[in-house]
Amino acid sequence: MEKKPYFVRREFLPREVSFISLALLLAAVLLLNALLYLYLNKFYNSLGRVETDPGLCPFGHFRLGAVKNCSPWLSCEAINREVRKLKCVGEGAVKKVFLSEWKEKKVVLSQLTNSELKEDFLHGLKMLKALQSKHVVRLLGYCEQQFTILTEYHPLGSLRGLNETLHIPKYKGMNTWHRRLMLAIDYVSIIRFLHSSPLGTLVMCDSNDLDKVLSQYLLTSDFHVLVNDLDALPLVNRSAGRLVKCGHRELQGEFVAPEQRWPYGEDVPFEDDLMPPYDEKTDIWKIPDVSNFFLGHVEGSDIVRLHLFDIHAACKKKDPAERPSAQEVLDTYRKVLTLLIREAAMPGAREML
Repeated sequence: MEKKPYFVRREFLPREVSFISLALLLAAVLLLNALLYLYLNKFYNSLGRVETDPGLCPFGHFRLGAVKNCSPWLSCEAINREVRKLKCVGEGAVKKVFLSEWKEKKVVLSQLTNSELKEDFLHGLKMLKALQSKHVVRLLGYCEQQFTILTEYHPLGSLRGLNETLHIPKYKGMNTWHRRLMLAIDYVSIIRFLHSSPLGTLVMCDSNDLDKVLSQYLLTSDFHVLVNDLDALPLVNRSAGRLVKCGHRELQGEFVAPEQRWPYGEDVPFEDDLMPPYDEKTDIWKIPDVSNFFLGHVEGSDIVRLHLFDIHAACKKKDPAERPSAQEVLDTYRKVLTLLIREAAMPGAREML
């Protein structure tokens, strides 16, 4: 009996192996996406500056450091009795700032220096009280009669020292495109918060140049951004026809928005009464310049700038009505962060598929 030849169908083995490899790759991509989702969800809800914070104390109270219980804001009497000035650490047009001590904890004491600007000082205090959140420096107490405000101390200081801080050996590991973009997201989150605050649409008026903007914000020890100075925060109310003007002097330079500049040419002397008011879109105009500072010149920062090019171009539209809202800018920043983290975590995955 003649034996039939036995054929091994080897041509199917490579295809089967290829199918298994593809399946494993797809599974890895799905797992990576799940891990990225968990990471980013944690970032937005715990590290990102969300509006609602279960750790915040009730209105009129604060919690400092690792202390679990909330304490009422310190009164004039308590500030005078319990707070000790250590040294002056800064002085602006409105107030002088002292590093101080309260119950062996470092705090910041701010005092009015120019009586002609007491309305600005009291406005800043009003804003500080009303806007307490994860976006705003923590208020510890105040004394209106003595024009004194007590706030939490952040040793890294204002954002003006960001680049110097990132060159300190202890913080060099933070000097990455990823961490810098997260700081920019914090900043835009604050602008979004101010534009949709419990008080209404607020405009950050102390922002006529980059250095002035950076001085208004603090860098926390866990590398987040807080707004610190709220003295110049006027309210836009479109339904009531109320727009704003940032001060009574002529503003110049490319940093301020076009609508903040004198529109009648050099031949017409500046008059505050003739200067048209404007809205919160002036803050949007400045976002690209502030974010450019945040991104710096580290490896990967130019790739981030490339991904943000379109939204930044929209922020620089001459017509304020054509600029995006702070929420739209924030959404774009978050999408770019998600995309770049995914690409950094699994380079070449797209080509493999």
